[in-house]
Amino acid sequence: MKRTVPVLGLVFTAALTLSSCGLGGTTATDATSTAQVPELAADQQVSIVFESYNYGLAGAWTDTFNSLISDFGKKFPNIKVTAQKPQGNSPNPATDTISSIQNQMVAGTPPDVAQLGFSDLDFTINQLKAKPLDSLFGKDAVQKNFDGVQPYAPKARTLDDWEGHTYGVPFVFSTPVLYYNASLFGQAGLDPAKPPTTWQEVADAGKAINTKTGKDGVYIDCLTKSAKDWCFQSMLRSNGGRVISEDRRTLNFADAPSVEVTKMAQDLVTNGIMPKLAQKQGYEAFARGEIGMILETSAIQGTFVTGAKDKWDLRSTTMPRFGTKAPIPTNSGAGLHILSNDPAKQRASWELIKFLTSEDSYIKIAKNIGYLPLRTAMMTVPNQLGGWASENPLLAPNVAQLATMEPWISLPGNNYLQIRDGMMDAIESIVFQGKDPQSTLTAAREQGAKLLPVS
Repeated sequence: MKRTVPVLGLVFTAALTLSSCGLGGTTATDATSTAQVPELAADQQVSIVFESYNYGLAGAWTDTFNSLISDFGKKFPNIKVTAQKPQGNSPNPATDTISSIQNQMVAGTPPDVAQLGFSDLDFTINQLKAKPLDSLFGKDAVQKNFDGVQPYAPKARTLDDWEGHTYGVPFVFSTPVLYYNASLFGQAGLDPAKPPTTWQEVADAGKAINTKTGKDGVYIDCLTKSAKDWCFQSMLRSNGGRVISEDRRTLNFADAPSVEVTKMAQDLVTNGIMPKLAQKQGYEAFARGEIGMILETSAIQGTFVTGAKDKWDLRSTTMPRFGTKAPIPTNSGAGLHILSNDPAKQRASWELIKFLTSEDSYIKIAKNIGYLPLRTAMMTVPNQLGGWASENPLLAPNVAQLATMEPWISLPGNNYLQIRDGMMDAIESIVFQGKDPQSTLTAAREQGAKLLPVS
């Protein structure tokens, strides 16, 4: 595979320096420093259930997590972990997590520890009753895990914080990355060393690829209900808009910035530059070399690497901007949360969380799946991820975007999924079915406003 290796160390250093201000929550200040949950005795046998949407994804995801759970069992032979995927049959198993846990709660058998999306944080805390980790184990112990040998990036550290407490440990995430087929760029007369930096340039490059090679130009995996709204939030923020107001009382996704984003994407479809594909169809087509560009999470990077190997030249760059506006990437992904009320299971779950967010685990997760290791300094250490990072230029855009990342915002109330799905249904119908952007978004916003909690 043809690659140009960037100076990743410089990119990382800049990202870490710029991200030192932190964003996305507040660290716990009023929790006790001492543990409330006792340690397990060396011979104390405990069984816990771990629910993760990674088990609903074939290949590298399931294989990697099976390996991690096996390693955990060797280190903690007294803790038996039963791993399971969420109940449901959605194309994207991450969309089944909340309904799965709700159904199990009704049956009285919820998982003890669960991987839950950042967009579910409000509901996870207020309805699923995730436990504040600093109250269970002491804020010093929680901070010690974040510090580790290589500390968490500051912007990653606070993604599962809420009103002064840490309710989960951020586990995996990506920012939107523009992957592109440099071989198709060359065939279309484009310079592969100069990928698009604006959405207009994406449209122009996509048109050239379609006209000269017969392949599709671009697929934006941000515009369907299956994709959820993490990437759409990034596109919207980059165009100066918001899904919801900062005080969380007013839905803003029918404002002018949203109309402009959806109209831009609609035009790509109308002009034959973007195909009408579902989420999985889109990233699989790109992996086969049938699409010139895709805006995607790095969680799919392994699929692209496998598809491109010895066939075409896979490269990546940062997400495009709207005109002269600076891009504002948001994060995908999820954190690890404890739901159990049993002290022994809570302690066992905490041991699992610490293990899965350790340096050794992130080496496997980053190399096998492509997620950004949240202990980002590992990418500068030769015997950790330094060598791998220097040989993997696909990682560089994700690292660079950490500097300007903003959190994936969770919508409020018990009806937040209906609000989000209504919004994404509207977006999907605009982009792929040609519906009017303003009236369609306005109707979805009006319906969503009725579902907001009454303050």
